[in-house]
Amino acid sequence: MSLGNQPPAPLSETAGTEGLSSHAAAKLLETVGPNVLPRAKKVSQWRKLLGELTHFFALMLWAAAVLAYIGGLPQLCVAIVIVVIVNGVFAHIQQERAQHAAERLQGLLPAEVTVRRDGKIQSVHASELVPGDVVILAAGDKLPADIRFISASGCTVDESMLTGESVAVPKTTKDTAWGGTFLVNGEAEGLVVATGGNTKLAAIAALTSGTKSPPTPLTLELRRIVRLVALVALTVAGLFFIVSLLVGIVWRDAFLFAIGVAVALIPEGLLPTVTLSLAMGAQRMADRHALVRNLEAVETLGSTTFICTDKTGTLTQNRMNAVEVFTTAGTVTIAGEGYGPDARIEGEAKDAALGVALAARTASQGRAVLQGDAWAAQGDPMEAAIDALARRLTSGGRESGAVNRRFAFDADRRRESVISGTTLCMKGAPESVLPLCGDPATSFTQALEAMASRGLRVIAVARRELPGMATDWLHRSAEDAEQNLQILGLIGLHDPPRSDVQSVLKAARGAGIRIAMITGDHPSTAGAIAREVGLMGPDNLVVQGSELPEDEQILGALLDRDGIVVSRVSPEQKLRVAKALQMRGHVVAMTGDGVNDGPALRQADIGVAMGLSGTDVAREAADLVLLDDHFATIVAAIEQGRATYSNIHRFLTYHLTDNVAELAPFVIWALSGGQFPLALGVLQILALDIGTDLLPALALGAEPPGKRVLNRPPEKRHLLDRRLMFRVFAVMGPTEALFAMAAFSTILFGSGWARGEPLDPGVLMSASGGAFAAVVLGQLATAFACRSATAPPWKQGWLTNRLLLWAVAAELVALAVFVFVRPVAELLGQAPPNAVGWLVAFLAIPGVLGVDWLYKRLRQRQATTLEES
Repeated sequence: MSLGNQPPAPLSETAGTEGLSSHAAAKLLETVGPNVLPRAKKVSQWRKLLGELTHFFALMLWAAAVLAYIGGLPQLCVAIVIVVIVNGVFAHIQQERAQHAAERLQGLLPAEVTVRRDGKIQSVHASELVPGDVVILAAGDKLPADIRFISASGCTVDESMLTGESVAVPKTTKDTAWGGTFLVNGEAEGLVVATGGNTKLAAIAALTSGTKSPPTPLTLELRRIVRLVALVALTVAGLFFIVSLLVGIVWRDAFLFAIGVAVALIPEGLLPTVTLSLAMGAQRMADRHALVRNLEAVETLGSTTFICTDKTGTLTQNRMNAVEVFTTAGTVTIAGEGYGPDARIEGEAKDAALGVALAARTASQGRAVLQGDAWAAQGDPMEAAIDALARRLTSGGRESGAVNRRFAFDADRRRESVISGTTLCMKGAPESVLPLCGDPATSFTQALEAMASRGLRVIAVARRELPGMATDWLHRSAEDAEQNLQILGLIGLHDPPRSDVQSVLKAARGAGIRIAMITGDHPSTAGAIAREVGLMGPDNLVVQGSELPEDEQILGALLDRDGIVVSRVSPEQKLRVAKALQMRGHVVAMTGDGVNDGPALRQADIGVAMGLSGTDVAREAADLVLLDDHFATIVAAIEQGRATYSNIHRFLTYHLTDNVAELAPFVIWALSGGQFPLALGVLQILALDIGTDLLPALALGAEPPGKRVLNRPPEKRHLLDRRLMFRVFAVMGPTEALFAMAAFSTILFGSGWARGEPLDPGVLMSASGGAFAAVVLGQLATAFACRSATAPPWKQGWLTNRLLLWAVAAELVALAVFVFVRPVAELLGQAPPNAVGWLVAFLAIPGVLGVDWLYKRLRQRQATTLEES
């Protein structure tokens, strides 16, 4: 099978092992093009727009327009067509904005790859890779192109995305691996053999580009709401058709009348408004360094009840500094900032500490490098701190020996080792290293506990002189080499907590969210940091992963408390933690950065990956990527998620309230047997839908988070719940309908009309104009009332949502056009109301706001009474 349009450049077995020069790479880049997958052929804009004009509800409206035209009502036909086109264009614009926003956000993900060019290691953008480049890979990295391994130490590759096999495949030197797969274990260097459209992934992507994702739960619920409302609209229309026939209206007019009612009550613009609200929420999260990888996660974030957070980099700054070295010869303390060589060193065992530092650095790949005038970490911050330690103890000199063989670190071993000549150097978790060192002195155990209790991250360093020649060990197993070691010492590293983490933890708890620390660190270290940052719960509970009960219910009961610390946890145990908390009814946010954290991140309701320090595997599995690795960003994302959920409630309330006010005149007309004139016609209702609903609903979808959005527990209710239904159908909707009918009746009866008498057409048009104005002005008040479910608008500030102000201004302009521009008014069947009619119409504003305020006050009193009881 062909893997692309251009064959990869031919490479010999040894070509490029030292890497390319920057000049040669630039020339090749011009020839082969950037290392990006060919974009699938996009659906044209007109086809997308056509799709918005031909979905289920749009087809219903088109059918109604055709029937209206056949029935001799071209005005109604034109109005329906305008509704379909306006809503279709609006939906298309919102979908395009959401798509473009998602593409821009994806560009924020890190896309750097480590290569060897010009004889040195450097980072380049993945799109700049060319055949012949040498890439350096560590566990968790995504392979940026098709490669052939030059060197591979303990490597396994997850090829499930290409083969479907979940078991990682072992790889050795000269094996081939495909771009887009993940290095699960080990460390490797690979020669790039194909990039971009020539990769195997590109060929498979071309076959699968047409695959559609299944609808999300949020989309399904919104569809259910829309279909429910549409069913109600059709049912009501059917009832009105029957009533019309009973009062003597000919069947043709009755049928057209029913069509108009159904058309007016279908909420065509609801779904695109939701999409835009989610997209705006995702963009606001990105502005606060939280990248949402799918829009529906925005809403799920707002429902989070339990955060399982890592320690390093999330609660702490991930700026490791080696501050203490313990050896049998004594203890050395180091006082220095950052990764530079300058520091104050105290202690008599400097030579012994230097041996520990050099041995640890031999097994490290991270380095402290000078960037401009400052020293910075290149690679893992912990390994950079070890490099800085060695530089400080040697005043910047003495490099470690060359590495012949490497046994890579993984979550099961918790250690790594390298062979340099005939010397094996090892570093890792003390409980993993010390058992391999015979019977270490009790002083090491005491020093370990002392360091860990002060919140230091402790690593043990050991060494072994291997018998025989160096070449004898090139193909021996780790089990053969990693035995009979000599413990050299312990290194204590300090990672300072983030300055604002205590206040953020307090805010999260105030929001009703429980927090647990899930970390691979020593229990004493984890407990000390948890106490220092204020995470530790009142019972000071610290458990190790190996101590977690096997029974899932008992495990859930153990974990379901605020401030628990789980230390020395494995990826498999993190997965169990997520499942156990979900079984207890929690919506779980789980952080992870390691290659094996993928299952736990996928299991959690919200998987949270680190953007700075995390692996590609974790980022691919996550719903949310923290671009700054900061715990505060999780809480900020939850805040925005809650705001987005509230916004959906806001404009759903707004839409349905408008429908109640529009339906009321038809109900009164039907109940009177057609004796009471119809206050609003079908064309007027369509004008209300076009002129008043869209912009205010859009503005409500952009409402920023309220000041108290984190001062309440998470929402645990459906979008269309009893509270919303009561507020719509028993509070604001009837109030708005009351003022509309009051304006209509005031003008009607003020003219001297009595039931059963003929009605002057001019009076009817003026009265109808009064009802129309009252609905518009009532909707204006409803928009401001919907901004909060608890506070009146005057307590929020009238100017805090400027988009709503512009929407209301446009609404008033539309009202003036519909009422005062004679051709438009006559088309709608209305005329400007008299002064009394205007007065009653304007009273709809304080009327709706006042009734809504009384409802909110009553709810607050009921809530207070429940709390006191």
